[in-house]
Amino acid sequence: MTGNVVQLCTPLGDEILSLHAGDRVELSGIVYTARDEAHMRMQHEGIPFDSNGAVIYHCGPVIQGNRVIAAGPTTSARMNKISGFLFERGVRALIGKGGMGNLVREQLKNRGVYLAFTGGCAALASSHMTLRGVHFEDLGMAEAVWAIELDHLPLVVGIDAHGNDIFLSVRENAKKAFDEYRKS
Repeated sequence: MTGNVVQLCTPLGDEILSLHAGDRVELSGIVYTARDEAHMRMQHEGIPFDSNGAVIYHCGPVIQGNRVIAAGPTTSARMNKISGFLFERGVRALIGKGGMGNLVREQLKNRGVYLAFTGGCAALASSHMTLRGVHFEDLGMAEAVWAIELDHLPLVVGIDAHGNDIFLSVRENAKKAFDEYRKS
């Protein structure tokens, strides 16, 4: 992990290609929440926002009036098989928790990054957010696509555009330690 925090602002461009797994970033600008139902709807009906350089946040926020009350990440692995079309349409980053699988890691190569936010910090996340709009509101609060403006949300590069993955490294190290423990 670097000592510096990289400042990023949406829409994202090629600057993300120089990021490395473990880098700390602060993201500002508009992001769009999307969970399972929103991904499937966008696949069939199209993406309702300009996806070029966009960031998708795996999140089902709690919205009250025009305020984001809580916006913690959901488990990103749920979207492993339904995320590929987003990269083909210009999306440059995903935000979530827990990492993603080999398929997404390959799809991100030379295209984008996966940014991790700590689960259980929904109130902290919302303190960096301003609600800007909604798409597919008929899906309900958790599944709608909310346009949210971020102000320096702290994140970590979980998977970079070169295929490096901090979650894979942790799993490999844990397996090695467990195997050594079982031998003793």
